[in-house]
Amino acid sequence: MLVSTSFSGFEPSFFSFFTELKANNNKSWFSEHKVEYERCVVEPIQAFIEAMSPRLYGISPYFIASPKKVGGSMFRIYRDVRFSKDKRPYKEHGACQFRHEAGKDAHAPGFYLHLAPDEVLFGGGVWLPGSPQLLKIRERIVAKPDEWTAVLENTHLHKHFPDGVSGEPLTRPPRGFKADQPHLEDIKRKSFYLMARTSAKEAQSIEFINEVAEAYGASSPLMRFLCGAVDVSF
Repeated sequence: MLVSTSFSGFEPSFFSFFTELKANNNKSWFSEHKVEYERCVVEPIQAFIEAMSPRLYGISPYFIASPKKVGGSMFRIYRDVRFSKDKRPYKEHGACQFRHEAGKDAHAPGFYLHLAPDEVLFGGGVWLPGSPQLLKIRERIVAKPDEWTAVLENTHLHKHFPDGVSGEPLTRPPRGFKADQPHLEDIKRKSFYLMARTSAKEAQSIEFINEVAEAYGASSPLMRFLCGAVDVSF
């Protein structure tokens, strides 16, 4: 089912739902408020995804914007608690990811949006890629150091992402890489992403979707590099 492409920002009710959920993170409360969840959270995210589709295509035609409730760009609200000490059943934020058409999961290169009452994040990159993909990224940094430097020093990228490329690093160089290797601190990373931060108030603005789309576009140098490393088109 298609939703309207009209999107003018996330309503206050979107964020107030998650404020209430945080105070009542249990199956009984969620079941009683399932209709509210669909109306205040699911439908607005679907509208955002569909409105983002043509903007995303203008950045790269290889990333998917699917408003489907299951198997689309929107993340499920249900937490995987099987191996976690934290047994809260629901995520206390809304999120979506625009994955590459060649990617099978959230660990492929993609653009991301995270919406919580206390923080809104958006950007692009790859989160904890599998060992073969991670090795390819590291090897490309070694093989094309000037290209990687150009990513790091891109002024348009830094305008939207002042923190630059992020990602939790290893404490020591990865096996097979020299300790004096250029760009070693980046080679040590386990993820590679750019993330901008704003407030829930800003996400309620009609200009929010354009702000996110501009940031996605500004992340293109990194996204192009990552896609080239894992042998997919950008």
